[in-house]
Amino acid sequence: MKKILITGTAGFIGFHLAKLLLAEGFTVHGYDGMSDYYDVALKRRRHAMLLQNGNFAATEGQLEDRELLDRVADDFAPDVIVHLAAQAGVRYSLENPRAYIDSNVIGTFNVMEAARRLGVDHLLMASTSSVYGANTEMPFTETEKADTQLTIYAATKKANESMAHSYAHLWDLPTTMFRFFTVYGPWGRPDLALYKFVDAMLDGREIDIYNHGDMYRDFTYVDDLVRAIRLLIDVPPVRPETPEAIEPGDSLSPVAPYRVVNIGNSDKVRLLDFVDAIEQKLGIEAKRNYMPMQTGDVPATWADADLLQRLTGYRPQTDFHDGISRFVDWFVEYRKG
Repeated sequence: MKKILITGTAGFIGFHLAKLLLAEGFTVHGYDGMSDYYDVALKRRRHAMLLQNGNFAATEGQLEDRELLDRVADDFAPDVIVHLAAQAGVRYSLENPRAYIDSNVIGTFNVMEAARRLGVDHLLMASTSSVYGANTEMPFTETEKADTQLTIYAATKKANESMAHSYAHLWDLPTTMFRFFTVYGPWGRPDLALYKFVDAMLDGREIDIYNHGDMYRDFTYVDDLVRAIRLLIDVPPVRPETPEAIEPGDSLSPVAPYRVVNIGNSDKVRLLDFVDAIEQKLGIEAKRNYMPMQTGDVPATWADADLLQRLTGYRPQTDFHDGISRFVDWFVEYRKG
């Protein structure tokens, strides 16, 4: 079975992807910086669970530490690299933009260099729906122009896409970028809306609802998301012989083995309906603090996942009521310690 190097295995999505790949018999090496952006104890618990599998090992280190990253990559010699580690959080990028340049630009460049040097079969890297920025035509499709990013977080992710395209072209490095849409689920990050809402409601605290609730999100359950990544691993892009060979709707580059793929639930959900579903599950009425739109935020996201389905035969479809129920069940147990 293939050896897969995953960056960010102590993170929310990286943990779930590693768990899935290990269950399928892959050998996985994780690389994670254990930054204190949120509770490191949560990250360590995720890693501890993965380390119970003999086919998993991990290295703690920053992406910016090129020597360490290179040594890990050389020693492990992966067939595939899945790069998920990043400085996350749209709102934190307003407070500490430099962290995003260090991790998301310099760190990603180091990952790309390792992939180029090792000649991996496939490099897969996380982007975000935030790259669609001020675009208003929905659902968002991978072939539409995306040049109006509204935060430095989104800008660094769009930069990653451009950097990856150049490496795919120059070095014939098969590269897939996936744009995630509002991922949620068990073992999620404490800065994500669902975690914050449930935590506050159980404690009787107010929840902040931005843009007075006039927000829509394409909520994507984490198990669906990592299943999509798993299937995309087996679909490395191939440089087309001619631009005319590219099928309509495919984001495949005409000059590189490079593709961008949305991973979303294809379901635009009103934020207030999301809150209603949490109330129903908890049996608690939320104390709602309606607030104006946050700087850099967007009123709606909605993925067109047709390309993902064409490539893999799969598309996320977990209903948000079911996903919320599973998250709450996990969260209640987690809070017990």
